[in-house]
Amino acid sequence: MVRIAGGERLVGRLIGLLAAVAVLIAAVLVASAVHLLPQLRNPFATTTTVRSGPVLLKSITALSRYEAASGSFQVVIDLSTRTSFLPSFIAGTDTLFIGQGSEIAYVDFSGLSGKAVQVSPDRTSVTISLPAAQLEPAVLNVNQSYVYAEQQGLVNRIGNFFSGNPNSQQQVYILAEQKIETAARQSPLLAEAEKNTTGMLDGMLHSLGFQQVTVSYT
Repeated sequence: MVRIAGGERLVGRLIGLLAAVAVLIAAVLVASAVHLLPQLRNPFATTTTVRSGPVLLKSITALSRYEAASGSFQVVIDLSTRTSFLPSFIAGTDTLFIGQGSEIAYVDFSGLSGKAVQVSPDRTSVTISLPAAQLEPAVLNVNQSYVYAEQQGLVNRIGNFFSGNPNSQQQVYILAEQKIETAARQSPLLAEAEKNTTGMLDGMLHSLGFQQVTVSYT
C-alpha cells in the first residue's frame, strides 16, 4: 500500500485553515459583544423610512381670551336611513356610533373698551364688565370614537365598494359634534367658565392692591 505524503500535508493544511477561520470568527463575535467592534447587524432586519416635506406655518393667531373651562362628553348616535318602497336589506343603513368629544368655554377679552374697567377714586375697588362666556366648536376625538354596530343594504354595500370609501362615517361624525355642542350649552360649562374667570381676575387684582373686585357678565 502506497501512502501519498503530499495528500496528508494538504489535508493538514485544510484543517489548520478551517481552525484559523473558526478562531477568527469567534474573535470577531467576542469583540463585537464587548463593543470593541461595531455591532453586527441582522441582514434580514427591516427598516422603516419616513419621507415627508417640511412643516409649514400657515398662520399665527393672537389670542385675547381666557379659556376658563373644558368638558368631556360622550354621545350615542343611532342613525337610520331608508329608501322609499325598498326593504332595508336592499337599500338602507343602520349605524350605532359612540362619540367621544370635548368642549372649551372661554371669555373673550378682545372687544373690551376702557369703559369695561371702572376703578374707584381711592383705587381700592374695581368693577369689570365682561361678555358672557362662549363655546368653541366641539372637537370629536376620533381615536376614542367608533362605530359600535352597522348594517347596510345590498345597494349601499355595492355603492360604498365602488366609491372607494366603504368606511365613510362623515354624517355620524357631524351629528356627534352637533349633539356635543347642544349638550355643552345645556350643561354648567358656561357658568363654570365665568366662575373660573372671576376667580382668576379676583386673585390677580387683589394682588395688585384692590380690596374689592366686582366682575359682571353681559
